[in-house]
Amino acid sequence: MQRPDVLGLAIRVSLAAAFALFGWEKFAGGEWTALFRQIGLGDWLRYLTGGMQMAGAVLLLLPRTARAGAALIGLTMAGAILAHLFVLPTGIGGAVIPAVFLGFAVAAGWRRAPAAEAPVSLRDPT
Repeated sequence: MQRPDVLGLAIRVSLAAAFALFGWEKFAGGEWTALFRQIGLGDWLRYLTGGMQMAGAVLLLLPRTARAGAALIGLTMAGAILAHLFVLPTGIGGAVIPAVFLGFAVAAGWRRAPAAEAPVSLRDPT
């Protein structure tokens, strides 16, 4: 019997909670509306980003889909880093927080639950 990956679970649950909140905030508008307006691609990008973050949060909680969830979240953070570096006036300083979250997303995808890694065989082992 394998020991549960408590650290991996803690990372996935924490990241899922954070990105469920971040995604929800994108739909609520507020400060995100102004930030995405500065990027210049309209509200569709804000809604897409929020949807990807919320979907990624849900997928992170399921062992079989944790890597897909981490990838969705990672893509939004990579986009945020690029936006801070090349579009927004915040520069490198603004890219630090998304870079940290990108690191956590990579860690969450890397440390997925061992049960999800076991290959499924349709053949009878006998």
